Amino acid sequence: MADIATPYERIGGETAVRKLCHTFYKIMCETPQTEVIRGLHPQNIQISEDKLFMFLSGWLGGPSLYIEKYGHPRLRARHLPFSIGIEERDQWLYCMAQALKTMDLEPLFAEQLMSSFAQTADFMRNRQETE
Repeated sequence: MADIATPYERIGGETAVRKLCHTFYKIMCETPQTEVIRGLHPQNIQISEDKLFMFLSGWLGGPSLYIEKYGHPRLRARHLPFSIGIEERDQWLYCMAQALKTMDLEPLFAEQLMSSFAQTADFMRNRQETE
């Protein structure tokens, strides 16, 4: 039986995950309609880019870099200091959708990734709002 590739392997490993994260933050920094979430990040965006890379590496089934350096991600707890609502979620998802479009991925795989990102981003919401 052939080994089943992890999402980390399917996306292209370390190089591809780094590219995705770099593109994600480039879009966030250069797109006026994402200024709300840009304002939630430190001035030096490289710190956030590095953390996202380390997190996504493990989340996609690759090396658990984030856990090795910072411990359990506790995503929701780590995001509680920031007011995250529908607008912030949607801006984050916009950046990720645009970044994924720059990757050479099978359409179904990209759609599956985006679906998982959407579930996670919605889970990060901590401000009471109705859609």
